[in-house]
Amino acid sequence: MSFKNVIAQSETKHHLVEMVQHNRLSHALLFLGNEGSGALPLGIAFAQYIVCEKTSQTEKETSLFGDEHRTSNIEHQSTDACGICPSCVKAKQLIHPDIHFSYPVIPKKSGDKPVSADYISEWREFISLYPYGNSYDWLQFIGAENKQGNITASECSDIIRKLNLKSFESGYKILIMWMPEYLGNEGNKLLKLIEEPPPNTLFILIAENESLILQTILSRTQLVKIPSLDTKDIEEALIERAKIAADKARQVASISEGNYREALQLLQHAEQDWQGLLRDWLNTILKTGPTAQVKWIDEVSKLGRERQKQFLRYFNHLLEQAVRLRVMDEQSLNIPENEKDFALRLNKIADISQQQAIIEQLDKAAYYIERNAHAKMLFHALTIKLYHIIANKTVAVVN
Repeated sequence: MSFKNVIAQSETKHHLVEMVQHNRLSHALLFLGNEGSGALPLGIAFAQYIVCEKTSQTEKETSLFGDEHRTSNIEHQSTDACGICPSCVKAKQLIHPDIHFSYPVIPKKSGDKPVSADYISEWREFISLYPYGNSYDWLQFIGAENKQGNITASECSDIIRKLNLKSFESGYKILIMWMPEYLGNEGNKLLKLIEEPPPNTLFILIAENESLILQTILSRTQLVKIPSLDTKDIEEALIERAKIAADKARQVASISEGNYREALQLLQHAEQDWQGLLRDWLNTILKTGPTAQVKWIDEVSKLGRERQKQFLRYFNHLLEQAVRLRVMDEQSLNIPENEKDFALRLNKIADISQQQAIIEQLDKAAYYIERNAHAKMLFHALTIKLYHIIANKTVAVVN
């Protein structure tokens, strides 16, 4: 995977290339980016850039890490891997012998001590199909269902073994660890290797939540922040890559909140009538009462976790549009007519403070859904909370 295959992130790409060109590369990097920002494909593209034979024409003894006892004559002229040399071909197929991967896995059978290599075929297929996927997508891809994935102690031992071997082809050994949040205290086995690695060894840790990473590992890495994607970047990617019509791409991008994975998920359920579902919910809260609420909750609980999150995200999106309509000129806003009409009705139901309170409750609900909360209990509690938030401004109908 080359940098050109990664959506946007031009500033980050430039920063990474400069680190290599000016010998400012740390032995351990932490790529920290929200879901759907492209941190994983960016890490893979960076590894390919390093091993590319045409972008790293330098004496064999030169170190990328600025070691004082080594010569410093790297003269990278390219800002991307060539994509055609043997190293690039292997890196693109995720079979380069000097680029190793580590990621959360589950035992294939009871009593197993799984390592990432057990799932390398599935990993290559997953990256080719879902480079912007999250850990949930990956664990479902390998059939984890409700099992918890882990980066195990056995995996740490395997990493130590691999990185203490001599490099096969490129002169560099690279470990890409995806989701170090799944690394428990057994990760301390890696501390000495990270702090004092063999020559020309690079760790690339790719994470979403800094607070869940072992502090002992975190303190030994150089942080590279990956920003969320701009709405325009997602819109262009949907048009070019997913071949979506411009108006649909614009609508999906505006809801996805900088998350390209979420945008693709929304496209999968593009025919879902989120607005109709929301209208029914608000009418059960404001008008038709408990019996209708129970029926609606039964319906939404059958949607599945991903679609429930998308529904809540859509409600949040409409609330944001409602706030914009309060404070900005209506003519200056590029809002689809059906969304504008619904947002105006939301402004009749709740004032800004109430809308803010609803947004907070929706965010909490999405957080709990992500952690496998019981759907019926969650939406029942959320229905009650929304009723109390807007009880003082009960508008009869939200048609």
